[in-house]
Amino acid sequence: MFTNVREQLRTTLDEITEAGLLKPERVITTPQSSSVSVAGHEVLNFCANNYLGLADHPAVVEAAKEALDRWGFGMASVRFICGTQQVHKELEARLSEFLGMEDTVLYSSCFDANGGVFETLLDAQDAVISDALNHASIIDGIRLSKARRLRYANRDMAELEARLKEAGDARRRLIVTDGVFSMDGYLAPLPEICDLADRYDAMVMVDDSHAVGFVGPTGRGTPELHGVTDRIDIITGTLGKALGGASGGYVSGRKEICELLRQRSRPYLFSNSLAPVIAAASLRILDLLETSGEAREQLRSNTARFRGEMARAGFDILPGDHPIVPVMIGDAAQAAAMADRLLDLGIYVIGFSYPVVPHGQARIRVQLSAAHSAEDVDRAVAAFVQARG
Repeated sequence: MFTNVREQLRTTLDEITEAGLLKPERVITTPQSSSVSVAGHEVLNFCANNYLGLADHPAVVEAAKEALDRWGFGMASVRFICGTQQVHKELEARLSEFLGMEDTVLYSSCFDANGGVFETLLDAQDAVISDALNHASIIDGIRLSKARRLRYANRDMAELEARLKEAGDARRRLIVTDGVFSMDGYLAPLPEICDLADRYDAMVMVDDSHAVGFVGPTGRGTPELHGVTDRIDIITGTLGKALGGASGGYVSGRKEICELLRQRSRPYLFSNSLAPVIAAASLRILDLLETSGEAREQLRSNTARFRGEMARAGFDILPGDHPIVPVMIGDAAQAAAMADRLLDLGIYVIGFSYPVVPHGQARIRVQLSAAHSAEDVDRAVAAFVQARG
């Protein structure tokens, strides 16, 4: 049987390659950092979500080593059987305090967190209204529920209001949006979303994976930035980006929602507990975030410098002030070829193409980090100019 399937799959893979959409995995042979070794060459890393440079921070590594000695390597169980340690409860309490939420539930990833929310809270009597550019994990999570599914164009408040009117007969209405849209670096208009939610009696859920730790005056994310923390019902996020870059996710929100997730959310009930070493290191990371804002300031400075210099050099970059800076290329093959040229010039970036972004909107997504120096940023701009020819 597989002989026929093999040929079919090979044809599909050949088509992906010919279209310039193949996504090869480059192997790095060093710790994740602002500079890494790829294929034996040290290059500046501008493609990791290591926003605050914490992935190899000495204090975080030290906390992880201490946690291995104290808590062991893994739980070998799910939370409700024998997979809950004190360190898990401590992290949930700290995240709740940091985010300004009533309670928090840890997951093995934010993908799982988003996969566990909708099916638990919504059924056929309910409606979920989702931004068209929401992350794939939100899309897949919504598919798992029996709720009526409505979609509005990215950040289009008139269309969101129209969808809310359509869902007027639903028992529950849930608006869900990314806080930051990861392919564009655009921020969701949370005040306007919350106003509509109040008007049409809807709950609001925000996936703030690309914001928590560095967006907002104290790094508490887009709800803090917009002053709407108390109006948000659910925040999902990851420990795998700004908060250390390892793995793990969470749902933070209203107490009753979190309590129900602990009883009914399938990714929570049927997945092993978060590794205790990650939980302990994450606690140290929260200490760092609450005692110093230097990394956030460095990240903002690097972002402004790169965006300004790239614009002056004539590159087509999407507007904004987020550390995600999409350099628009258009053609998928050209984006991949330019990323390869940049790697040869010592700059590690990745070309993004369909299905990660729409057809015809291929780009190189540059991600700034607080670990970059001003000289690193200038070197990256110069390499883009040289690679463009």
